[in-house]
Amino acid sequence: MQISHCRLQIGGLKPALDELYDAFNVADSATDPIQIVRRYERDDDREIVGFIAAALAFGRVASVLQSIERVLAVMGPEPAAYVRRFDARRDAPAFAGIVWLLRQMVDRSASVEGFFLDGHDEASPDIAEALDSFSTRAMALDLTAAYGRLPSPSTGVCYFFPRPSAGSGCKRLNLFLRWMVRRDALDLGVWRRVSPAKLVVPLDTHVIRVGRCLRLTTSTSPGWRMAADITASLRRLDPHDPVRYDYSLCHLGMMNACGFGRAQADSQCPLRGVCRPRGTKSKSRGSTLKSPRSRLKRRR
Repeated sequence: MQISHCRLQIGGLKPALDELYDAFNVADSATDPIQIVRRYERDDDREIVGFIAAALAFGRVASVLQSIERVLAVMGPEPAAYVRRFDARRDAPAFAGIVWLLRQMVDRSASVEGFFLDGHDEASPDIAEALDSFSTRAMALDLTAAYGRLPSPSTGVCYFFPRPSAGSGCKRLNLFLRWMVRRDALDLGVWRRVSPAKLVVPLDTHVIRVGRCLRLTTSTSPGWRMAADITASLRRLDPHDPVRYDYSLCHLGMMNACGFGRAQADSQCPLRGVCRPRGTKSKSRGSTLKSPRSRLKRRR
């Protein structure tokens, strides 16, 4: 398949991103923590494992997967049941704080989704206010049973509940929401009462690099403003499901295919022709370009 250079320059971002999405929308298209979550069949297990996996999703993928597996080895084959019967004083593993908070959410609202929905307004333009409410209410739950005292703001569990109003990009929470709310070959669609249209892209270094290269944002400082800016650009391409592009853009960056600010420029990029790797107007490189799918196949 060939895509004309003119088409890419003038109006080709959406078809190029759609093709990239299709290329990655396969359960095993790339190594990712979501594959661990997909091992579980019950929705309540997927919700709990998804929160744990997203909370630990920082650093190199191999290390992230190992960390998740260590936690799940303690929780056993039924993580949701483990949370429901968890006693912080009796069980108290190294990750007691986060499990104890999950237990209280489930006790109060029947599920993590229910706890999230207690602060969600369907009329809001996105999930910023709901995330603020979710994290604020989570930090107001009892933590003394897990820590023996009231935790300080620097206590580890606080790290998992950032707030957009404080400027955080809330990458791990947005990643968890993407897994839970969206449904395709990758994302699980466990939650059915939050609209995909409200989601915000999980902002990490890879999405930042590709987002800037594609001119999806003018922001230079990572944080909620940049995440919302990139999402707003993607929402113009797909108003109903803007975050559908997140997985493919993230893994494009993880493959080091994006040459934004690098000497390689767009020589290895499946989106060559719609990107601006040096932050300047792209120059013509011929009448035709390889499709994103064919470029990805060549790199694998």
